Amino acid sequence: MSQEILINVTPQETRVALVENGLLQEIHIERNAARGIVSNVYVGKVVRILPGMQAAFIDIGLERTAFLHTSDIYPNALNGSPENIKEDDCISRKLHDGQKLVVQVIKDPIGSKGARLTTQLAIPARNLVFLPFSSHIGISQRIERDSERKRLKDLVKSQVGDSEGGYIIRTIAEMASEEEIRSDIAILQKIWQRLQQKQEGSEPGDVIYNDLPLAIRTVRDMVRDNVEKVRIDSKETWKLASELAAEFLPELADRVEYYPGERPIFDLYSIEDEIEKALSREVPLKSGGHIVIDQTEAMITIDVNTGAFVGHRNQEETLFKTNLEAAQAIARQLRLRNIGGIIIIDFIDMIEIEHQRQVLRALKRGLSKDRAKNYITEMTSLGLLEVTRKRTRESLEHILCEVCPVCHGKAVVKSAQTICYDIFREIMRDSREYETVSYRILASEKVIDMLLNEEQMSLANLQEFINAKIELQVEPLYMQDEYDVVMM
Repeated sequence: MSQEILINVTPQETRVALVENGLLQEIHIERNAARGIVSNVYVGKVVRILPGMQAAFIDIGLERTAFLHTSDIYPNALNGSPENIKEDDCISRKLHDGQKLVVQVIKDPIGSKGARLTTQLAIPARNLVFLPFSSHIGISQRIERDSERKRLKDLVKSQVGDSEGGYIIRTIAEMASEEEIRSDIAILQKIWQRLQQKQEGSEPGDVIYNDLPLAIRTVRDMVRDNVEKVRIDSKETWKLASELAAEFLPELADRVEYYPGERPIFDLYSIEDEIEKALSREVPLKSGGHIVIDQTEAMITIDVNTGAFVGHRNQEETLFKTNLEAAQAIARQLRLRNIGGIIIIDFIDMIEIEHQRQVLRALKRGLSKDRAKNYITEMTSLGLLEVTRKRTRESLEHILCEVCPVCHGKAVVKSAQTICYDIFREIMRDSREYETVSYRILASEKVIDMLLNEEQMSLANLQEFINAKIELQVEPLYMQDEYDVVMM
């Protein structure tokens, strides 16, 4: 499975595309005016404690207060807290109003929700994550071979010794050398010392640690042995990425390339077209079927339809093939759109149990490549499947789109006919209260057309009933559900 990473840098934003076998799989976007804050460390202040929710709101200098749950509070990370505080104690024993504490963002503000915080700091390097308030050495579950897991754990223990702090060994550390592990530990210790120095004298709302920019993070976290090339279209960013690779990833340094071509870098694999498609509700399947993806506040629903696909043998085989193709497409769309939270997939009902199992296996295979943590339940008798996918940042739709000013996110607007009847009712109300000889209706072209055609007789009857003249005027800037009734 060959991979290529394309990085497009402009003064306004940085975009990273992960391409597998010529097909876009992931897109990451970071806008300079609204950079994500996951992994940033802040000095915060407790502004409100909610014992009923076992949570607290923390002011870290953002527009909305951030959320800290008691399960994310580690007593040994709280300055000046009594030594007898335990993790399962009530939040009122752990925190008090006005308390100053160091917190790290684990989830960006999404929609109307504030950022999610933890007091267990985690500072990432390429192969390791440093946990300053822990003594635990953990390892990624995706490193499956027992011999490699033991080698890496022993290697980290031998380098750390009795020093304070714990470590998590990342998936990318598989087959890492002793020198690479030692280098990561040294870097992480320096970062931690610098963070502690910045903490002294800091006030609530101050940032004492920022994660690297997206382009540099990509080289640190995503460049692995199966990545053939990293192409960057900014010379300045390419130099920074090359320096990072040369110092910490010498075996991969020659894969980081500057792209000087006149043709936009995202045109190489039609990335712009793929992004546009990823914003559509409907995703066509090669067979002729399609899937429909709807995002709501509570969950995401995905519906699978056969569409124009009628098959060649029998109905069960047709449904099975459509579901199988849809499972592969869904796995890709979840990564591409960065959809997180609760996802309900409505597969077409299949009678044979073995077909259900094969569809489920196809979905699991597709999601096994996903770096975001996910969990898949068993399929119900109705063909419904529940999937949960960890959400740490905004979805592609939320980054690139905004709520429709016409329908306000409902995805529907009143029909022209409904607006006509609303206008008739308003004129009737006004005619009872005021004595007016004429009215002027200002509305969109579609509404005026309906008043002149389909509703012409209704308009004439209304004029006769109220004994007043009604004039019509098209307002080109009015949306379909906007209108004004002016008394002349």
